[in-house]
Amino acid sequence: MSGLLAVGFGAFAAHGISAPKPVEWLHTGSQYQMAHALAVFAAFGLHRAGAKDMGKVAAFFLIGTLLFCGSLYAMALGAPRALGAITPVGGVSFLVGWALMAARGFSLPDQA
Repeated sequence: MSGLLAVGFGAFAAHGISAPKPVEWLHTGSQYQMAHALAVFAAFGLHRAGAKDMGKVAAFFLIGTLLFCGSLYAMALGAPRALGAITPVGGVSFLVGWALMAARGFSLPDQA
């Protein structure tokens, strides 16, 4: 579903809006959302392989998508720019997810 929304917002940026700043916000949001939609799949794959905390990783990525991408989309659609104050919180959530994935994802149990 996240990938579908990312494609939709990207298409809307390309064909539905002409003001430069909203187009930029939609492009940025859709790129980050698509990357993290794929990263959620990777986290679930690592979980199936035995990596610990991948559910937490996926949660951080999804929270980041909601806050980072969601705030950019909302501003592009006319919400007050003050909403941009939560955008960095979403960015931090992405960073925590990547750090946790790096720490846990490469320490898989031995498959003997």
